Amino acid sequence: MTGPTETTSAPAYGHSSRRERTGWYIYDWANSAFSTTVVTAFLGPYLTNIAKAADDVTGTDTVGQISLIGLNFRADSLWAFTTALSVILQVLVLPVAGAIADRTPRKKQLLAAFAYTGAAATCALVFLTGDRWELGAVLFIIANVSFGASVVVYNSFLPQISTEEERDAVSSRGWAFGYLGGGTLLLLNVIAVLVGGDDMLAETARYSIVSAGLWWAGFTTITMARLQNRPALAGQAQGSVLTDGFKQFFRTLKSLRAYPKTLAFLIAFLIFNDGIQTVIAMAGTYGQEELGFENDILMPTILVVQFVAFGGALALGRLARRYGAWKTVLGSLVAWVFILIAAFFLPYANAPLFVAVGAGIGFVLGGSQALSRSLFSQLIPKGREGEYFGLYEISDKGTSWLGPIVFAVTNEITGSNRLAIISLVIFFVVGFVLLIRVPMAEAIRAAGNTPPEKL
Repeated sequence: MTGPTETTSAPAYGHSSRRERTGWYIYDWANSAFSTTVVTAFLGPYLTNIAKAADDVTGTDTVGQISLIGLNFRADSLWAFTTALSVILQVLVLPVAGAIADRTPRKKQLLAAFAYTGAAATCALVFLTGDRWELGAVLFIIANVSFGASVVVYNSFLPQISTEEERDAVSSRGWAFGYLGGGTLLLLNVIAVLVGGDDMLAETARYSIVSAGLWWAGFTTITMARLQNRPALAGQAQGSVLTDGFKQFFRTLKSLRAYPKTLAFLIAFLIFNDGIQTVIAMAGTYGQEELGFENDILMPTILVVQFVAFGGALALGRLARRYGAWKTVLGSLVAWVFILIAAFFLPYANAPLFVAVGAGIGFVLGGSQALSRSLFSQLIPKGREGEYFGLYEISDKGTSWLGPIVFAVTNEITGSNRLAIISLVIFFVVGFVLLIRVPMAEAIRAAGNTPPEKL
């Protein structure tokens, strides 16, 4: 798939027009609909209900067993199993997608291919009816892997469209656009659910899922019209781009030994980001099981998180301009610790305080993620953004199982969701200690880049 024909020469590396940057921001607006409407809100419960109602469900319990690729498991475990399988495939695909992105002068078209494939698979979920749970599982895996690959290519544009001094602000605006876009579509779909009522709940959920695919594809088209390709700095592929991408991935892993400070940052990010992802994933469970809330409170709280995260990303971006991104991320990790302490002491069924904690999560969420991305972009050797962001996305998505295990084991041993949620503090404390030990200015210079004035 190709975008519009470009009649002007590509801008210099690190420079871009306001129009191109806006196009880059809009892709975050486009793909975040998939994260919020499909992954967070609607597909999990909808696919689970399809699996439970399937003709081939067997068993004497109320849930029953289903079979997929030779494995038998409970129907209500299908969503977790499918998500895990998609993450495993992402671990295999994402670094290779990044290596290919660095070695092709048609990076924009590669982004389009991943984005439109994911959007098409999402739209095809309109056929997820009756007992077609296998179709739903396959389409989600295709969509989720395509989503992750597109984000790798998208992130690799960041150093190409912004200078070192501009990068924190540009990254923060991208995250802000994403939260606003994802929250806007989710709000429209929640309204549709309320208007449709319980009788139309399944149909409304299905078309809400499809709306995310249409949103993703539609706004991606704007991005394609505005982004510009730049010459590949990592060298042209020798032979097949795909084959060379696999070879380059293994060369990237070996090359990390030459950039130990970049590796140290990646490890710190892996730890504290695992805590962030676990808080997001388990907040609903905590609200339901420990605090007694139903969807009438949980769904509006998700919306609050989305819209506050928009402002939070911009606010922390401004703090980064004043104090430096590294210091701002460290401050956000301290804030995460206080948020978890507040969550631990939340009284039962106190909706205003629960929403307030959700707002706190939203405020630090966008900024900590956006600034981590911009910091990492400065630790990458020029021309190798795609392959390194492939590793970054693995740290972001492919290893987010440590936190859930800590949460689950703590809950299993203690029988308390409160102790389980407070146990996640360890990820932010360890992440803080590891991050503060990374000499950022030295790390940036070691990668061949110029440190910004403030870190």
